[in-house]
Amino acid sequence: MLSRKIDTSQGRMDFLESPGNGTPVVFLHGNSTCRDVFRHQFETTLATTQHLVAIDLLGHGQSDDALEPQQAYTVPGYAATLIEALRSLDITRAVLVGWSLGGHISLEMIGQGFDAAGVMLIGAPPIKPGILGMVRGFQTQLDLLLATKRVLTAHEINRFARACVGEKHAAQFHDAIARTDRRARPILGRGLMAGLGVDQRWIVENLSTPIAVVNGSEEPFVRLGHVAGIAYETLWDHRCHIIDGVGHAPFLEAPERFNPLLFRFLDDINSSRIDTPTRPQIRTVA
Repeated sequence: MLSRKIDTSQGRMDFLESPGNGTPVVFLHGNSTCRDVFRHQFETTLATTQHLVAIDLLGHGQSDDALEPQQAYTVPGYAATLIEALRSLDITRAVLVGWSLGGHISLEMIGQGFDAAGVMLIGAPPIKPGILGMVRGFQTQLDLLLATKRVLTAHEINRFARACVGEKHAAQFHDAIARTDRRARPILGRGLMAGLGVDQRWIVENLSTPIAVVNGSEEPFVRLGHVAGIAYETLWDHRCHIIDGVGHAPFLEAPERFNPLLFRFLDDINSSRIDTPTRPQIRTVA
């Protein structure tokens, strides 16, 4: 694995890259975490057969805080800077694997013209802009409010970590949550409430690019009924996948069940085995 830095107009970004070939697979992490959440994917044979890239968002992990936070810490701002960073790596087409905030950024990148060979959404309901879209896509609960709070106490950091990555992995991400630029969460929240960004639901209902949807059955933030009720234009496997017994980060909590889905999705994209689906159904992965 190679850890490198990319200079962008908003600051230097840190990324991890595997030596594999083929269409790049870009992993985008969630709010207040970092690229390390995808370690179980980088530890597989996929890293030797596919070109994997995981980037710390601005204000997160080992990347710089944004030079212009009011612009950079919105979903459109994150997307624009990531497109800029990927172009610096000569990546103009890639499969996007977006978790939570990373999933929303993935759809925004597509809306901004990025050429996605495919997109996998994890813990990221495609929403319409504004408050109503958020209410329909997300469950209303206290832990979700922590995602927009400027400063988190030690207790709140632990609570947010547990909600995001589960009890087993929570302590591993306390430092990442504490490190996050304190301006990032509230600016992101205000931007979402103001309706900044593309209509994500329209994107997935009209996009010919294959879309995989994977969530945990114990998902704490997302309304799974909302996700399943969307008429995706090209839903991979003709269904939304549910991994039983895990929460917001199934790729971290149950990699032994998540990774085969990811491998098969990438294999189908590489082999052009993607069909236009019927209306989505939910299947539970035991």
